[in-house]
Formats: sequence, C-alpha cells, structure tokens
Amino acid sequence: MAKGNAAESKSSTSTGAAAAPDATRPAPAPETSQISVSRGLSDWLVAHRTSLAFTSYQTGQLFLVGRQPNGSVSFNQQNFNRAMGLSWANGRLYLGSLCQVWRLENMLRPHERANDVFDVVLVPRNAQTTGDVDIHEVGVDAEGRVVFVNTKYSCLCTLDLTYSFKPIWKPGFISKLAPEDRCHLNGMAMANGRPAYVTAVSRSDILTGWRERRHEGGVIIEVETGRIVTDQLSMPHSPRVADGRLYALDSGRGQIIEVDPQTGEKRDIAFCPGFLRGMTIHDGHAIVTVSKPRDGTFKHLSLDAELAARDAEAWCGILIVELSTGNLVEWIRLEGHITELFDVTAMPGVTCPMAVGPDTQEFRGTICFDAGILHGASLAQAA
Repeated sequence: MAKGNAAESKSSTSTGAAAAPDATRPAPAPETSQISVSRGLSDWLVAHRTSLAFTSYQTGQLFLVGRQPNGSVSFNQQNFNRAMGLSWANGRLYLGSLCQVWRLENMLRPHERANDVFDVVLVPRNAQTTGDVDIHEVGVDAEGRVVFVNTKYSCLCTLDLTYSFKPIWKPGFISKLAPEDRCHLNGMAMANGRPAYVTAVSRSDILTGWRERRHEGGVIIEVETGRIVTDQLSMPHSPRVADGRLYALDSGRGQIIEVDPQTGEKRDIAFCPGFLRGMTIHDGHAIVTVSKPRDGTFKHLSLDAELAARDAEAWCGILIVELSTGNLVEWIRLEGHITELFDVTAMPGVTCPMAVGPDTQEFRGTICFDAGILHGASLAQAA
C-alpha cells in the first residue's frame, strides 16, 4: 500500500489510568477538557477485545479510545460538526453529523501500524449530504444500506443519490412528514439486519409537542408492526437488542432498563448519574454516555430528584455497566468545556484506533492506493 502522512496524528493524546477527580485537582482551563479514566479501563479493553468510539455534539468531536502497547489508554479526537450517531459495521465507522452522514474506512492492512501504535486509521471516504434534518442514531441493514433516525421529520430514512433522504418508515401516529420534530424520534435498535425498535419522547403529532411530555409518555415502538411496546418511559433513548433481549435508556429517570417486548414490562438494571443518551451492548456490558444538564433540562424529571436523593452531581462521560449485576465496572470522565455527549459504540477486534478529521493537514495529505494492482502490468493493461 502506498500512503502519505497518515501516521502524523497531531490530535492523538493518551493518558494512563487515573483516580477519580477530586477537589485538589486544578480545574481545566476555559475551552478545554480534562479526561480521567478508571484504574481498570485499560485491562477491561484488553479482556473484552474492543476499543470504543463516542461523540460530543456540543463540541462537534469524535473520540476514539484504545490501548497503547505500554498499557496506557489512548484518546484520539477529531472534529465533525455536531457529531451524533455512530455505527461500527463491517470494519468501517458511520457517523451522523449536522447535515451529512460520514463513512470512515480503515486505510491500514492487517499487519500495518501507524506510528507503531495504531492498528486502525479511519479516513473519511464519503460524506452524503442530507441537509440539517437532526440526524440522531445511525445503523446499517443487511443489504448494506445506511439507515438513520431523521428526528426533524419524525421518520427512519436511508440515503439517496438525488434527494436529501429517502423515508422508509414513520410511526403510525405521525400524520405527515414535516420539519417539526413532532415526537422527538431519537433511537433505533437494529436486529437481524433491519430496524427492529425505535424510541420517541412522546406520541405528539404537532410541532415540538414532545417538549410538554418529557416526564412521561415516552414510547418504544416495534417497527415491523407499528405496535407500541410501552408508553411508560421518560425521555427514552437508544433501544438495543442483544442476545434476544431488548434494552433501552429511561433517560428521564437515569436508568438503564430491560423491556419485555411482548408485555412492555420494564426492569431497572442500573442508575447512572447523568442524562443518558447513547448506549452500545458488548460482551455482557452496557456502555453508555452520560451528560450534565443543559439549561435546566433536568427540571421536573425524576433524574433531578434521584441525584438529589443520592447527594450526587451529574457526570459527563462513559460508564460501563455489567448487565448481569447492574454494577458499574469502569468509566471515563470529562470535566471542563465538554459537558454533553451523544452516542457510543464498541469496535470489537480493534486495539488502538485513530481517525483523520476533515479540514486538517492530515486529511489533505493522507493518500493511499493499492500499488500492487500495477505489478507486472502496464498502466494501459490495468485500465
């Protein structure tokens, strides 16, 4: 493989395991963030053979988390305007942003390493423009089509070469597709290569009607039938199907839950100190994002009272919870400028990833091609 300067990763930083933040630690400077991790995170990544990716729509950043050869935890960050939903599928990363869905491809072959550290270098190869439709979660179906939650138009969509998007499903209670964010459709569970369940904050069919229903009436909907599985949730997010079980985030209560898809009965798994938005299930663990409140968004939610009852402040970060016990086993915490995260995904089989961001020197100078295609042949023959 011929390539340019992809190994020059100026935005890549790393940190070793750290103790929990305390009052003696200097506060981060304005417009900066300090990242700390649990002591066992590095070993957890190794034991479960994965790395992680997560996003902050607040600051427009994609973070990749891995383990360096010396055992320290690596953080690589790149800028993508309003970085939102993530999907790791078939060795590539899909990312929803302000008005585009990005496809990032690994430019390395299996035996190659960048900077002698990174076993995956993700390069943006395609950005499909959708316009600002408030893209939330992203998935890939069995045919390889990108499916995303179009929150502004209250529907599920795929990409289209001509139009901004191609609608493929909407809740039965939505009377028409309009740019009104009527029910705040926000989460999508993929199962057996197709969208299986979605979450919405309410069944409202008027302009931003969901805002008056944040404390109750949140729904999980079965896509194939349109059936409401449950309407007893508070600002639900991120439905996920794993090992035949349905999980979700009851965000207004701060709970990771399991839901019976037939009866709608819910079971609390773990309380998390912050507003839950993103979740991925990996190897018996729920990996979730938590955020601090924005403009009083916790008011009138059970989460506010739950934090007060525990004499706790909201976190911004990543929590790893063992599903069988509900125990919090590892964490990443961000303090300072970044206070809100969106999605997280596991990247099984990847040890230490990095990405190349758009509008950077690396983006312009990272060039690779398969030089072997011309081995023993003239250019005319290859053409």
